[in-house]
This record gives sequence, C-alpha cells and structure tokens, in this order.
Amino acid sequence: MAMTFEGLLADRSRWRTDDCSIGKAMDVIGTRSAILLIREAYYGTTRFDDFVERVGITDAVAAARLKQLVAAGILEKRPYQEPGKRTRYEYVLTRMGEDLLPAVLALMQWGDTYLQPEGGPLTVVERVTGSPVTIRPRGRSGDDLGLDDLAIVSNDDWVAARQAQAAQ
Repeated sequence: MAMTFEGLLADRSRWRTDDCSIGKAMDVIGTRSAILLIREAYYGTTRFDDFVERVGITDAVAAARLKQLVAAGILEKRPYQEPGKRTRYEYVLTRMGEDLLPAVLALMQWGDTYLQPEGGPLTVVERVTGSPVTIRPRGRSGDDLGLDDLAIVSNDDWVAARQAQAAQ
C-alpha cells in the first residue's frame, strides 16, 4: 500500500524533498507543546496563564511557543485590559490557525483509535446532529479514499513560480 508518483515524479531520484510542505509545517507546529497550545485555542483558551495550566508547560515554554505561533500567523496576539489592571494579551486563532483544524482532529482520531483502549476521553460531534466527526481523505465526489487510491503529481503552478523567481 502506497501512493503512486506520476509524471516527472515517477523517478524519485530526479527530485528532492527540500521544499516539502509537511516538513515546513512541522517546522512550525512540530512540537508537542505547539500542538497542545493550538488544541487549547480550539477549546476557547485565550489567556497566557490558562494555556500554561491547561497544557502543563512552564511559562518560558509557553511564551516561546506562543511567540512562534504568532510569528507563523497561526495565532494573533491581542491586547485586553480588565478594570483596574494593566494591559495584558490574549491569543486568538487566525484563519491560518483555524485551517489547521482537520490536521489536529486527524491526530486526535488516530490517537483515539490506536493509543486509547476505549477510544479516548472526548468525542468531537456535529453540534446540530450529535453525530461523530471523522477525518478522512476524500475526493471531490465525497468518496473516502485509501492510500492506494492516491497519486502525487507535480504542482505546475509552484514549479512555474519557482522558475520565475530563479530568472529574476
């Protein structure tokens, strides 16, 4: 079981993975603390002290990871002030952060299936129907796709943009 490489990619010795999007994503979110901070943002956590407590990390680790997630564009740092208190900051998801939801839910689903004896302590459901949410590769038809159903092809727009940059 494996995805197939088609076209120019079929000869894997002719191309490199230096610009792999998975590698680039892991550079941003590839630590346990980063993923758990993002999880907490999905759960509605916005305040620094709450992130520290809910994720179970030190202030220093939380500060470093939140700074990275803000710099990457996943979270936005917004000022707030409670009456009689100094200005502080909260962290809220950006569109980029919201777009990570399927990846985080897929990790949760995988952990529930393979790492939790009874399926995990939480279930994500559709708010209206109560039906469990599942994350699967699907084609435009809506059909679930397995590993053998997938192929990897070159993104011609990306290649053209890189060639244009190199020509400048």
